[in-house]
Amino acid sequence: MARHDASDLAIRLGRQAEAVCRYYLSSGNRAGRYWVVGDVRNTPGRSMFVRLTGPETGKGAAGKFTDAATGEHGDLLDVIRESCGLVDFKDVAEEARRFLSLPHPEPDETRRNGNVHPAACGSPEASRRLFAMSQPIIGTVAETYLRKRGITALHGTGSLRFHPRCYYRPDEHSPTETWPAIVAAVTDLAGRQTGAHRTWLNPDGLDKAPVETPRRAMGDLLGHAVRFGITGEVLAAGEGIETVLSPRMVLPHMPMLAALSAAHLAAILLPTSLRRLYVLRDRDPAGDVARDSLIARAETVGIEAVGLSPMRGDFNEDLREAGADALRAALKDQLLPEDVARFMEG
Repeated sequence: MARHDASDLAIRLGRQAEAVCRYYLSSGNRAGRYWVVGDVRNTPGRSMFVRLTGPETGKGAAGKFTDAATGEHGDLLDVIRESCGLVDFKDVAEEARRFLSLPHPEPDETRRNGNVHPAACGSPEASRRLFAMSQPIIGTVAETYLRKRGITALHGTGSLRFHPRCYYRPDEHSPTETWPAIVAAVTDLAGRQTGAHRTWLNPDGLDKAPVETPRRAMGDLLGHAVRFGITGEVLAAGEGIETVLSPRMVLPHMPMLAALSAAHLAAILLPTSLRRLYVLRDRDPAGDVARDSLIARAETVGIEAVGLSPMRGDFNEDLREAGADALRAALKDQLLPEDVARFMEG
């Protein structure tokens, strides 16, 4: 984005500084000529001050902020970027234009000629920021959605959070939309977050959002996963989050992970403590390939590997259509007896 475009947007936002703060920094409140809030990410508190009045540019300009606790400072474009978890400046500008009800800029010559490189995936840092901005899922439409999918046992799901206004952009030429979303942390073997997965939802939580790709991942994913429970000697691994959360309904004490795709499932990094791996297969050709590849990798390093197959297309379909008792019975027949005694309830 050109510097003069950024300056123009910052000035326009500064003219509506209080409205911007009430929208993006809703945890704060007005105190005289300032908006007071915890930080630029909309945390409750009183250490950050945003000027609501002043000149359009220069020292003391409306919209300038300072955080007394951290020394952070900037303008309202920075507020939009941080409070919304945006990474690319074009997305920040798009959101600012949306707020200001401004038209999209004309495409530049490069875009008109079609010489546009695909936008880079979100960085691990951006994924960590998005997850930090999100909230626990209990009592949100994320919980409503999961319960609608038959998933009511939500113990040990700290890797899942909820964002009420997560940004979704169909493509780089489309305006940015906001939808509620489940935000899942992707972590490495040491527990460091390397990425995030978003599932956009309908506002009522009864289904996924009516968008073309309601699930997207960002960050460094290969080898890593969304994890539930602390891995010891036994672990179950599957593709999707709902595929993994469904067996947890009847195996509540077994550590599990979701690799987010068949290709990534085949490539997960295996903990050195692992002695037995259960592979939660999806019933399709890609699922078969992922299962066979992962089992072969595990056995090569001395890990016992067992494939678990759903009755239908995947384990969430089993849970929703057949119920927990039928899912429990089907898994009991496939688990080693000692793991039935150790991990299964009911």
